Amino acid sequence: MKADLCVIGAGAAGLVSSSGAAMLGRKVVLFEAGEMGGDCLNYGCVPSKALLTAADVAHQVRTAGRFGVNVGEPEIDFAAVRAHVRGAIEAIHPNDSQERFEGMGVTVIRERARFIDPQTVASNGYEVKAKRFVLATGTRPRVPPVAGLAELTPLTSETIWDLETLPEHLLVLGGGPIGCELGQAFARLGSQVTIVEAGAALARFEPVQAAVVKAALTADGVDLQENARVERAESGGGGVRLQLADGRWLEGSHVLAAAGREPVTEGLGLSEAGIETDDGGVVCDDKLRTTNRRVYAAGDIAGKGALTHLAGWHGSVILRNLYFGLPTRQSSAPIPQAVYTDPPLAAIGLTEAAARERHGDAVDTARWGFDDNDRAICEGRPEGEAKLVVGKGGALLGVHVVGERADDIVQIASATMQKGGKVRELTEPVAPYPTRGEILKRAAGAHFEPVVFGRFAKAWAGLLSAFH
Repeated sequence: MKADLCVIGAGAAGLVSSSGAAMLGRKVVLFEAGEMGGDCLNYGCVPSKALLTAADVAHQVRTAGRFGVNVGEPEIDFAAVRAHVRGAIEAIHPNDSQERFEGMGVTVIRERARFIDPQTVASNGYEVKAKRFVLATGTRPRVPPVAGLAELTPLTSETIWDLETLPEHLLVLGGGPIGCELGQAFARLGSQVTIVEAGAALARFEPVQAAVVKAALTADGVDLQENARVERAESGGGGVRLQLADGRWLEGSHVLAAAGREPVTEGLGLSEAGIETDDGGVVCDDKLRTTNRRVYAAGDIAGKGALTHLAGWHGSVILRNLYFGLPTRQSSAPIPQAVYTDPPLAAIGLTEAAARERHGDAVDTARWGFDDNDRAICEGRPEGEAKLVVGKGGALLGVHVVGERADDIVQIASATMQKGGKVRELTEPVAPYPTRGEILKRAAGAHFEPVVFGRFAKAWAGLLSAFH
């Protein structure tokens, strides 16, 4: 077969690349050996958010008494919870299905593909020579190199959905977004949960805001063990045992490895195609072109970050460069990220520490708490804040939000930063009252308060007042 574009991997990046090229009239071949929709639909974003929703409902029932609604302890039907998770996947699946993409004109081949030379890909039954290729094979959960752990076949973010009963005591290795989200969800559904993190949990986020989430985990009964390195794992007592570096043992019924992900590069024939790799995945430039100029990398495999919306953006970048003549760099768009715990944690741009390292003393910050947001007070959820990181000339370098609906609120900042906007632009829109989204305007206003209501402003107001 001959094609304009050959894509390997039907996750977010591969699907965006395939559909866009096909809609532009290009002949597209898409290889996928696993499930259409990739990790996000089948093991990541969709099932985890469905599980988190069930856990949140249980929490709302459990804590409804504080609003004068007395219900009592909820009864968890884990089989029904699993059915809800499966139902969410099935409802979204048609968007990513083979039938839909074939309807767009994409030739979908459900086989494992590999390069056999720099311009040809082959599977068991097909051989495709294409003008351009997109590698979008993603990443998989990494099992940390703890002695004895691999022999226990720990749960991962892919296999945890196969559980038929609620874990009695879930030991989670890793205090990043996946570990914290799943840990909180299972705790709220009734499992005893221990999260073990070798460093600080949620270390990539603003420390004060991460602390808000960690306090919520603890309030939900999660035993959060930070700065605790696991040295050995073994079976015992009908479950698992983990030995920490300080000699302590932790015992549980199940263990979940949530300590990062690793790129899927083996079996792709990359050396035959002249494509270089490193620890992060496939080596590529800012336009996602690999060391084989015919081949682009997109999504997690590109080593630029592991987010579904980033993978979708990568697909768009490739289409812009190939078929619209727009020299778009993947780094040209600020990419938000969110942790879907309760409360959620969201960020875009630089943390204060990173901004000061890059820009020195030309960095200022402004913040506003949800404890001074009327909607948050009415909802009985005043914990959290918004924090702005501001550079020279009012440049908006970073926005960080923790609190109810933080993942939605950060999109306001995303739109502003995408256009290169400054902090002043956050003060200009008139927000409906009362809403949590007002918090960004209030934080931006706090940044300007010393100027707007300072000594010069008072003198100017006095002068104008004398003539009116």
